[in-house]
Amino acid sequence: AVELRPCGFVRAGRRGYRDYRIGEGRHLVVGRVDRGTAPVELLVPGDQHARILEVTPPPSADPGGEGVSETDQQAVAALLGRRPSGEFEVVVRAEDGAPAVIANAPFLFDGTPMPTRYWLVDAHLREEVSRLESRGGVRQAEAAVDADRLATAHALYAAERDALIDSGHSGPRPSGGVGGTRHGVKCLHAHLAWWLTGADDPIGQWTAEQIGLHPA
Repeated sequence: AVELRPCGFVRAGRRGYRDYRIGEGRHLVVGRVDRGTAPVELLVPGDQHARILEVTPPPSADPGGEGVSETDQQAVAALLGRRPSGEFEVVVRAEDGAPAVIANAPFLFDGTPMPTRYWLVDAHLREEVSRLESRGGVRQAEAAVDADRLATAHALYAAERDALIDSGHSGPRPSGGVGGTRHGVKCLHAHLAWWLTGADDPIGQWTAEQIGLHPA
């Protein structure tokens, strides 16, 4: 049996730093540097504070390139149960360095459009979110969140992903917002993954609260 213990993580945001805890969490999750270059203030065991200048780098225009180590390649493959089908970059890690969220390139290796920019790979968080979805969480989330805020989130997600596509690309391209959804909510995993990177995703925030991920 795995011993569960509550731990926290700091998710850097535009409005400052916030300490988060997951009630049944098994490990500390640390967020990447927010979309600028400000360092992340990480609350470490023993209430010590450390200045982390680079937990993981912000997503680049070439995720999954030479910067992805073989260790990350193998870790993500183990978490997914297969080798990744496209280029990616680890953007959120667990305290032991294991990938928690990856950022995908907008196309797979074979050229297939990839609408989901951020993918939740942490096994524990995926399991918690799956339980929430099995209890009707998708419908509950959509009913609980303002429709205009959700629409804005979809638009921002799509704009960030599509900015990585070469302006001369003329073939099929990814569409939709979070997880490829144009309207409403499709996948809580995708919303939580984006929220964990520091994005203002109301569904991701709602999901975090529902699984016990909350400000300490």
